[in-house]
Amino acid sequence: MKRLLIVLACALALAAQESRREVTNAAANPADDKKGLSDKVPDVYAIPTQFDRVVVLRFKFDTDLLAGLEKMVKQEKISNAIILSGFGSVRGYHVHQVSNRTLPSKNMFVKNPTEPADIVGMSGYIGKGIIHPHIALATPEKAFGGHLEPGTSVFTFACVTIGVLKDGADLSHVDDKSYR
Repeated sequence: MKRLLIVLACALALAAQESRREVTNAAANPADDKKGLSDKVPDVYAIPTQFDRVVVLRFKFDTDLLAGLEKMVKQEKISNAIILSGFGSVRGYHVHQVSNRTLPSKNMFVKNPTEPADIVGMSGYIGKGIIHPHIALATPEKAFGGHLEPGTSVFTFACVTIGVLKDGADLSHVDDKSYR
């Protein structure tokens, strides 16, 4: 019985490492959250472009994944790009996911600095040098993901492949929630 209580206490202590915090993302102009759909904005549109080059980034143990991406985007002078893939493992994570269905949108920030996980994928884009990365992670119990946040540190290693776009691709509305 005593051993069971010790195991249970340890399990609760580990589970207590995860924290959650919800944030409302009100538009800079609150009227934007209330506006309807515009006939001038297409349901879907294409952005024709080509890759100029492909860059493979390799991260070592205990590197902050987001800080490393930001450093290399500046160093490699990447303005517009697509994050094509990512794999490896992390020592802990910090992500956020959308947590509601109506505007203004809300994000749930989930952080666990002590739970290791495999990186099973990455995607996203870089527009005007600003990174919008998403990550998919897996533990033996679950698979989950979201927008990569500071505090996701590499475990064994991580590799991220970026397709750098030729100049001229207009990505300005890709994540503009008021463009509707």
